[in-house]
Amino acid sequence: MDRLPQPADRLALVLDQAGRIILGKPRALRLSLAALLARGHLLIEDLPGVGKTTLAQTLARVLGLDFNRIQFTSDLLPADILGVSVFEQATGRFTFHPGPIFAQVVLADEINRATPKAQSALLEAMEERQVSLEGETRPLPEPFFVIATQNPRHQIGTFPLPESQLDRFLMRITLGYPDAAAERALLAGNDRRRRLPELEPVLDADELRELQRAVDAVHASDALLDYVQALVRATRESPDIAVGLSPRAGLALLQAARAWALLDGRDHVLPDDVQAVLPAVVAHRLRPAGESRLGSEGLVDRLLETPVP
Repeated sequence: MDRLPQPADRLALVLDQAGRIILGKPRALRLSLAALLARGHLLIEDLPGVGKTTLAQTLARVLGLDFNRIQFTSDLLPADILGVSVFEQATGRFTFHPGPIFAQVVLADEINRATPKAQSALLEAMEERQVSLEGETRPLPEPFFVIATQNPRHQIGTFPLPESQLDRFLMRITLGYPDAAAERALLAGNDRRRRLPELEPVLDADELRELQRAVDAVHASDALLDYVQALVRATRESPDIAVGLSPRAGLALLQAARAWALLDGRDHVLPDDVQAVLPAVVAHRLRPAGESRLGSEGLVDRLLETPVP
């Protein structure tokens, strides 16, 4: 049997609930949920005021997960993210006070406003899913999902993320302006953030972990693996791309495609699933070669022309 109606139905309900707050952005919501199901992290690059923070709060609310927000600024210190040990006179001992990173959904708001040192503290936690401080390792909650927002690079006072740190994010998406119908609904209705308390959780942490395990079980055939390899190889051989995709990027693409298939209620991956997530997974990992006139979107469009085996 190749249908998985129960997970698909539950995930459809998640998207339906979230869509009541985030209007006119079904694809962005679906990609965000796919990133979480694939145990990845999400980077949203866009202008202020288009709903990045609301999207993070909405997902946490609908999924029944703990939520913390970290406002990244130029004076943010690693201890402000990870936590710090404070000496308690009453007990004569140091007591660890966990930082905001110890939550199931963490919004790293305007991550490129902070210095590279503060950025590194967050990105290490994302990679290792644990925090090592003062000789002790403290695991982070499960599931653990970071949604980082980033202002456009041309804005003043930003510290762009290096390529090695961008690679820690499974996907990068943009929200953009709402269409006319969605914007009219926003103008005619109440502030969407005020409606967040009205949302009832559709899942809980245990059910989400179960769905993440279901993603791992989605089958990828040999022909599908051939297609992923062909895409990765095309980036390494293209004269328009400075550095091709790494093996980790190939694994990320495959895992994201598995999550997309599960959202469609299938237990196997199709080339359409790979193509659906490809722009969000690879665009931030590709850098045009010096003589190329193609931007990241053009590189992805060229990559989508790769024949399916």
